[in-house]
Amino acid sequence: MGVTNRLACYSDPADHYSHRVRIVLAEKGVSAEIIDVVGGQPSARLIEVNPYGTVPTLVDRDLALYESTVVMEYLDERYPHPPLLPVYPVARANSRLLMHRIQRDWCALVDVILDSRTKEASRAQARKELRESLTGVSPLFAEKPFFLSDEQSLVDCCLLPILWRLPVLGIELPRPAKPLLDYMERQFAREAFQASLSAAERDMR
Repeated sequence: MGVTNRLACYSDPADHYSHRVRIVLAEKGVSAEIIDVVGGQPSARLIEVNPYGTVPTLVDRDLALYESTVVMEYLDERYPHPPLLPVYPVARANSRLLMHRIQRDWCALVDVILDSRTKEASRAQARKELRESLTGVSPLFAEKPFFLSDEQSLVDCCLLPILWRLPVLGIELPRPAKPLLDYMERQFAREAFQASLSAAERDMR
């Protein structure tokens, strides 16, 4: 059931950070006007609300927020059902730490691979590191239906855009990564995830 509101989300249809926010909106069943910003070309209106002109940027009436984790946490507090962060401080802090680790360990590599200005040798090295790192943590995905959790969380919302882009990143996971591959299959089939995809993202697979 969609919630009607005056939300607008400036989003690059191919950007994994924008995709995170679209997943959260879909998980919450919140309808927002998605304004496409393609190839890092911000409109005058976007620069007016966000001096950096970056995406994702969320506009909620007089409030403008940018930086994907800030936007995701705001949406989780603004629309509490279903909750995407644990209630208890220790569990919540652990989720935030996992999001930070995904950012440092995996998103940084994704950004290197996708940056056409990076030398091919550096991109190949980043590709190798990402593939090995994901394969290495794969057993963790056998323990719970979601990433180290019984419930969908913001951690999954950070991880899934990366996993969806593996073909574009030139990464094929090996057979020992079966728990991770099973997780991907379950998650990608979910209605909210399918609803989060832009046309550009659908073309990635």
